[in-house]
Amino acid sequence: MFTAKDVKELRERTGCGMMDCKKALTESDGDMEKAIEFLREKGLAAATKKAGRIAAEGIVLTYVNDDATVGSIIEVNSETDFVAKNADFQAFVTQLAKIVAESNPADVENFMTMKYDDAMTVEAALQDKILTIGENMKIRRFARYEGKVASYVHGGGKIGVLTLIEGEDTNAAKEVAMHIAAINPLYVSKDCVPEADVEKEKAIIIAQIKEDPKNASKPDAIIEKMVGGKIGKFFEQNCLLQQEFCVNPDFKVEKYLESKGVKLVDYVRFEKGEGLEKKEDNFADEVASMIK
Repeated sequence: MFTAKDVKELRERTGCGMMDCKKALTESDGDMEKAIEFLREKGLAAATKKAGRIAAEGIVLTYVNDDATVGSIIEVNSETDFVAKNADFQAFVTQLAKIVAESNPADVENFMTMKYDDAMTVEAALQDKILTIGENMKIRRFARYEGKVASYVHGGGKIGVLTLIEGEDTNAAKEVAMHIAAINPLYVSKDCVPEADVEKEKAIIIAQIKEDPKNASKPDAIIEKMVGGKIGKFFEQNCLLQQEFCVNPDFKVEKYLESKGVKLVDYVRFEKGEGLEKKEDNFADEVASMIK
């Protein structure tokens, strides 16, 4: 027989899913090499080979149920933007977002074990898509809210935003989600800014003020007022609720939401591929390798 440690080793050696590794070890009576052969024979080795490629493109999509009480956002990466525009891939990611909303997985690892449909798990469905489409793909991250939710997806899946609100006006929440997608605020409100960040910003402002010869003879009280004014500007530029609302500049975001009877509880913003290393193709090297 075999142990959990054997399953882990097989996963590390092949890159295949946990359930596939368990089945392979069962079929091969715990023999590691035979299990690897089994996976190759089943065509999973092709998916394993693709797993080494960098997947930094892809798509961000959202799902909100009919009464807007549960919503999810998910990022699934692929190797090329071409695949991200594939209707089959988009339908796959949409279904994944729906499963997140309905099943509330704890994390990506837990999500992989959940049912994609009556025939396979999420992990098996992902492997199937890798084999069918011919590119490496990865489910990178997701988030889920329960309550009153609204979402917005920009650029065909380049940026996605999911908002959680108190109130009923989900259209107003969607408009604020559009603002979040466009502006990408650092904080929800000035009350959420860590004290360390405020102090760091103050130190920068003070240094900038002292660099200006015109401020050399100004008393400390005046300098303090200048710092306070600039910190206020920092909040307006970086804190969502204090920002000028890009959809309607007559309002700050907070005042706009108040006018609609809405309070923003939380939001999450995913931008496709942010923070991921992207492969830099060298055309000359590619041609040279083809000649060889």
